[in-house]
Amino acid sequence: QVQLVESGGGLVQPGGSLRLSCTTSGGTLSAYHMVWFRQAPGKEREIVAGISRAGGSTYYPRDVKGRFTISRDNTTNTLYLQMNSLNPEDAGVYICAAKSRGSVIGRWREYDYRGQGTQVTVSS
Repeated sequence: QVQLVESGGGLVQPGGSLRLSCTTSGGTLSAYHMVWFRQAPGKEREIVAGISRAGGSTYYPRDVKGRFTISRDNTTNTLYLQMNSLNPEDAGVYICAAKSRGSVIGRWREYDYRGQGTQVTVSS
């Protein structure tokens, strides 16, 4: 059973940066497309970044493109999300998810494994 554990969240001031990590155990990260979901209060859960199995393709929605960078290290089974120029709208629980089939981007239920999430708060 693959387990995903996120870390790196916390409180940051507007304009600040955070680097999230998602460590994988019980499986090989390279077998999965990976994404980061964001769940904010009162908002729909959304994907903020995605990366293909080998890291050759990435995806970002318009509101984070140029500020967020997703990367992966398949040798250490770790997924990352570097977030810069954070604003209050970026706050929420960030959850990493793994998908074994199809395209990188999909619906929540299409992901085979999901972590518990790490909280990101952006406030002065």
